Amino acid sequence: MNRYFYADTIENFINSDPNYVLGTLVRNSPFDITDLQRNAWEEEINLLSSILQNEKGQIIFEYDIPRLGKRIDVVLLISGIVYALEFKVNSTEYLRQDIEQVWDYALDLKNFHEASHNLTVVPILIATNAKDSSQVQQFSHYDDLVFEPILCNAGELSNVIQKIKAQHAVNIDLSDWKNSRYKPTPTIIQAASSLYLNHSVKDITRTEASGQSLQQTTDFISQIIQYSRDNHEKSICFVTGVPGAGKTLVGLNVAVQQFNQGDLAVYLSGNQPLVDVLTEALARDKKRQENEKNPEKHYTLTEARRNVKSFIQIVHHYRNTSLSKIKTPIRDGILEIDQAKVKKHQEDGYSEVEHVAIFDEAQRAWTQQQLANWLSRKQGIKDFPMSEPEFLIWSLDLREDWAVIICLVGGGQEINTGEAGISEWLRAINSSFSNWNVFISDKLRDKEYATGEIDKLLENNSHVRKKSDLHLAVSMRSFRAEQLSEFVHALLASNVDEAKRLYESLKERYPIVLTRSLDKAKAWLKQQKRGSERYGMLVSSQAQRLRPLSIDVRCKPDTVHWFLDDIDDIRSSLFLEDAASEFDVQGLELDWTCIVWDGDLRRENNSWGNYSFTGNKWQNIRSEERKSYQINAYRVLLTRARQGMIICVPEGNPEDSTRNPKYYDGTFNYLRSIGLEEI
Repeated sequence: MNRYFYADTIENFINSDPNYVLGTLVRNSPFDITDLQRNAWEEEINLLSSILQNEKGQIIFEYDIPRLGKRIDVVLLISGIVYALEFKVNSTEYLRQDIEQVWDYALDLKNFHEASHNLTVVPILIATNAKDSSQVQQFSHYDDLVFEPILCNAGELSNVIQKIKAQHAVNIDLSDWKNSRYKPTPTIIQAASSLYLNHSVKDITRTEASGQSLQQTTDFISQIIQYSRDNHEKSICFVTGVPGAGKTLVGLNVAVQQFNQGDLAVYLSGNQPLVDVLTEALARDKKRQENEKNPEKHYTLTEARRNVKSFIQIVHHYRNTSLSKIKTPIRDGILEIDQAKVKKHQEDGYSEVEHVAIFDEAQRAWTQQQLANWLSRKQGIKDFPMSEPEFLIWSLDLREDWAVIICLVGGGQEINTGEAGISEWLRAINSSFSNWNVFISDKLRDKEYATGEIDKLLENNSHVRKKSDLHLAVSMRSFRAEQLSEFVHALLASNVDEAKRLYESLKERYPIVLTRSLDKAKAWLKQQKRGSERYGMLVSSQAQRLRPLSIDVRCKPDTVHWFLDDIDDIRSSLFLEDAASEFDVQGLELDWTCIVWDGDLRRENNSWGNYSFTGNKWQNIRSEERKSYQINAYRVLLTRARQGMIICVPEGNPEDSTRNPKYYDGTFNYLRSIGLEEI
């Protein structure tokens, strides 16, 4: 699709036949044009033709914002100012969602459109039949030349443009503005929706990630798939990356590409909240898209959800499909196929058909003991001999022609007992599937991925290939601070000097502030928000003594509503009643976060003390594995924010032995010593 439906100089626009402009819009639209849309365009054309008679500059209709999956109704470029216009033709009121929509357009241009970085950007909502608005024309509280949304009716629009022009005009040639590079960093929800609606990864992301683009990684994986298909071989590849680098996006991109090419592929994750949120987000977008294409046909959300579930699944459901084909009871530790079950499943259309399986957060797959115990308790399958990685490879190895497994690996992110880590995948390949081609990131040998034993695990495997294209080194979650993951690593590693240095380099563009008051923290979050940006409270799953602050980790948020619904829904993150834990947010992100830091991880004698709350008191965590999980939990929490965060360390209560101030003071003083500003 074109970046826009119509673009020209204002002079040519005014001198053109309105029917020519309308015809151009209709021809360039990929949708069937309804009478409502045609009438709206006609009114916009007529209004702008009348009020721009004496202006010089550019006019662009339906400018594409792929990160949001939407188009700006009209962009005006006059005297070096970018006006983003959202029309609500015949509307008599200014609705909150419409205000957020036009604000989002302005922020997107400012943050991600290269030619707009240093320009004044003015979002204007025109409800054509509304009453005169007393909206003040002013910049937002950020010093980034973006105005607060201006609300006006059709009659006021000319005066609004003139007032802004009189105060902020500059002499800049914007004739090539429409062709400038657009380099966004979408949330994973936005990215998944855009890919599913047929945008490319090039459209919705910046191109650089430490010299290797997401597209290069995707292309290399596509080459592996093509090679495996052409040569009837089986391959497994491991993609590594820092938190927020785009591993999930790579997986979704590969799945969409293969799906569109006719080779069945499935994106799998053991992260239930991630799957639930992405599935619902894709389904809602699919419904909206289908209803825009065919307004006469009522496309239901149920239909949309059913279609999406063929593309993205929870890994346990996929695993259980394979389990349903094995003979039970299992004898001598050997898995065998029950041909009668296979025949039945094939008749039912209930067998795996995918050639390509993408496993997100592969390091979180279960150990043999964890899987065997679960199957024994839940499904009555005794003596299961394989770990989850080995069984998942086994299930793809059943294909007689070819297969590819893509493992997306986050370093230092194991956060739960029974997670095998990436080492188990490598052991399974070594011991049982040595005929598979193995493509690994050159960073997989780092300690955080395979406890430093990668070379030992694969030293006798002649099918291994190392490739730098399979590592994503730069976090793209935070477009304001690419060094965030390094800062968090230094903070949690007690490397004060390095944490100070990194904080100084990122604090101007990525605020991280400190408070002891939850009320102040909530107020700070609300002040930061612009447009439809999201914020929310995060806590460790072990934060058991925040109940006096009305935060109870035993009350799990509904993650779909928490991430997707707006401030009118009490279940939304924006309502600031429910706090999410590391299990709820891993793989997802918000624009702004408040991390409420309890006494489970506390500073003691210049190092971290690790505690869990049992019964009526805190108890030391002595297991090194559990200590690692706790540090990783905070690593997840501290890397969820795209634009900034506030850390709230409560003061405690000297009258409550479980909230002794000393449990919190050390942590607060440590964070302040790094340089974090207290509010």
